Amino acid sequence: MEENFDPDLIHAIFKLVWRKKAFEREKNEGIDTLDHEGAVGTTKKVRPTSANATAVKLSCELLRIFITEAIQRAAAIAEAEGVSQIEATHLERILPQLLLDF
Repeated sequence: MEENFDPDLIHAIFKLVWRKKAFEREKNEGIDTLDHEGAVGTTKKVRPTSANATAVKLSCELLRIFITEAIQRAAAIAEAEGVSQIEATHLERILPQLLLDF
């Protein structure tokens, strides 16, 4: 069985990012987090971001595939250079094409 990311961990990371983006958006728009019920029609509806279990599992699988592919490509570059360990420079060299492929 292949190793995979813990869905609870990935979901927790997503929630942290969503919270941070919501905070930044509220700060930039001058929205008071305690006063979302202002005058009728003058405020945006603020809904929390969420993901169902299937979406989190699919995200875990996508991350696993992405990282596996990055390691394989970086290993090919390292092997071509005659180096036995992957270094940051190998990852830097494969990153542009990897991002375009995904």
